Amino acid sequence: MVAIRRHRSRAAACALALSLCLAAAGPAVAEKVLRVSFPVAETGFDPAQINDLYSRTITPHLFEGLYQYDHLARPAKIKPLTAEALPEVSPDLRSFTIRLKRGIHFADDPAFGGKPRELVAEDYVYAFKRFADPALKSPVWTSMEQEGFVGLAALRREALERKRPFDYDRPIEGLRALDRYTLQIRTERPRPRLLELLATGDLFGAVAREVAERYGDQIAAHPVGTGPFRLAQWRRSSLIVLERNPRYWRRYEVEPAAGDAEGRALAARYQGRALPLLDRVEVSIIQEQQPRWLAFLNGQIDLIAVPSEYVATAMPQGRLAPHLARAGVRAWRVLQPDSAFYVFNMEHPVIGGYTPERVALRRAISLATDVGREIAQVWKGQAVPAQSLLVPHTSGYDPAFKSEMSDYDPARARALLDLYGYVDRDGDGWREQPDGSALLLEIATQPDQNSRQFDELWQRNMSAIGLKLKFSIGQWPEQLKAARAGRFMVWSLGSTAAAPDGGGALMRMNGPQVGGQNIARFQRPAFDALYERIQALPDGPERAALFLEAKRILAVYMPYKTRVHRIVTDLAQPRVQGYRRPVFWQNQWEYLDVDEGAVPR
Repeated sequence: MVAIRRHRSRAAACALALSLCLAAAGPAVAEKVLRVSFPVAETGFDPAQINDLYSRTITPHLFEGLYQYDHLARPAKIKPLTAEALPEVSPDLRSFTIRLKRGIHFADDPAFGGKPRELVAEDYVYAFKRFADPALKSPVWTSMEQEGFVGLAALRREALERKRPFDYDRPIEGLRALDRYTLQIRTERPRPRLLELLATGDLFGAVAREVAERYGDQIAAHPVGTGPFRLAQWRRSSLIVLERNPRYWRRYEVEPAAGDAEGRALAARYQGRALPLLDRVEVSIIQEQQPRWLAFLNGQIDLIAVPSEYVATAMPQGRLAPHLARAGVRAWRVLQPDSAFYVFNMEHPVIGGYTPERVALRRAISLATDVGREIAQVWKGQAVPAQSLLVPHTSGYDPAFKSEMSDYDPARARALLDLYGYVDRDGDGWREQPDGSALLLEIATQPDQNSRQFDELWQRNMSAIGLKLKFSIGQWPEQLKAARAGRFMVWSLGSTAAAPDGGGALMRMNGPQVGGQNIARFQRPAFDALYERIQALPDGPERAALFLEAKRILAVYMPYKTRVHRIVTDLAQPRVQGYRRPVFWQNQWEYLDVDEGAVPR
């Protein structure tokens, strides 16, 4: 599973607006409040209806999956969350029996009639079925379908074919509550890494049916889970406030590695304390880089992933700037498990298709893309070239692997276009299509300053090989909606891994996931068969060889032009205690503390 994200910020905002938002939230003096910001607006908080990074950063603090990643363990380690223990797994890797802990309760909500509501196995059955409900139009359904829960896809087809509401009461073999606290999952094919899906609490957390039925199509604004926080306030695209869930049940329990001095120090300080450590989290949406950076410098936000424009200011020569160090600010620098890429609509009559001339056009665009300049000018050195969709820290990623993806060779791009008939027939300086018709690349983009930097690179790179551009400007959520529907030509976005398995990145090329993860709408039966083999095999040499084959297919057909993997520099104010950036998971705020008496060290 991967989370779709913006790889740059959008529309204008200002530090003054942030201060007004924070003042409106009005935390009590005695409360421990963490103040953070997002560079992109959220879309909602119903797990079945989201797949963007920023909404998925909120939801795991509200909902809980059966399993979780240890907050401090490196490398990643999955352990029980609401489950009593790891699943009982059949020898054929197709049956998983899970027993839940007792005494866990949902946050209070009017849907429960004023009574405590205990978490039971049926809540996971219901939550998983919601992804298959056609009425919800889940962007994750195509991924969920690939897991092959026995009977789930058939239940969805019945609703579609008979034009009836989805039947949540129909028992299916793939999802059963054997008793109040025992869940059984059966899959059509071996699923050796199903545990990673069950640890994705931002999407696959428990949902109470009473809540979903009470709020109906407004459920995105009324998330109710068993997590450490509950939603206290939401002003769309402006402010999100979470507050402590008084019914939360868990304590700080971590297992850092023996040689992890930082992790062991955190464990010694917090082990056994009730979670969450904070009372509130206030999230302001600040879409432009300068206001977000100024808000951090002015102490209006406590944590920041340093905007690329200010990395040299914050970390000259890779070291924390003296003025920040004197103020007690701390820094962390991490290569992210993510990628930024161009996506080509494989169904578009100009850019799409599998014929030699269309493949040549996409590969020429790739060769004309100056990734080195992008890293230097836009990312300010905070990125490394990407060779495929596979990202760092995941299986299948090989830092020694080299492909055409990182090549910058405009001369070769021009030769490729000439060879396949993309030439300037009328002498206006721009190439036409092989049949003589006009060739215009329509690039979806956003109206913010950072997007304009990428647009300028697009213009420079494509002009150098004689390709004419037109920019289609819109807000990011609208561009995402259009892309999922296939109403685009070329777009630029990014993706972040949600689990250690690299197979999740290959969803982007899996035919059955067109309209979901497969935004390029790439469809090749041979690749789909390869993808299924990768999903079914355990990790090992055979699976590694298939990953290599998949990366080569990507480089040949070029449905995506992968460009970079980001390096993120995080800064924290001295009042923030216990910080460590998660690798694959988004929930971390319950482990953080604030200390108003913290002084520079």
